[in-house]
Amino acid sequence: MLLFNRIISAHFMTLPADPRRRRILYRATHRGTKESDAIIGGYFTRVAASLPDDKLDEVDELLDEADLDIVDWLMGRSPVPERWKNTVFDEVIAYYQSLGAR
Repeated sequence: MLLFNRIISAHFMTLPADPRRRRILYRATHRGTKESDAIIGGYFTRVAASLPDDKLDEVDELLDEADLDIVDWLMGRSPVPERWKNTVFDEVIAYYQSLGAR
């Protein structure tokens, strides 16, 4: 819960000026489960303002995926689909692993 509170607090302090980036940040931090809010929201809270414009469509598509699928891919319970290999999702995985995940 402490990690979740830190992520949400950081979210409100770092809102990007661009409306599309704000929408991405909102979608990333309001996923539906605390786990996905913390992991996905935590990553995008850190990078939303600095994401290259050419990655925004990719991020929108990733955020269209079901929470349970994303969390299963992150935790290794299901293989990551080919369409998400070598994409921004690799950065989300690296972020998750940096939190001490196995």
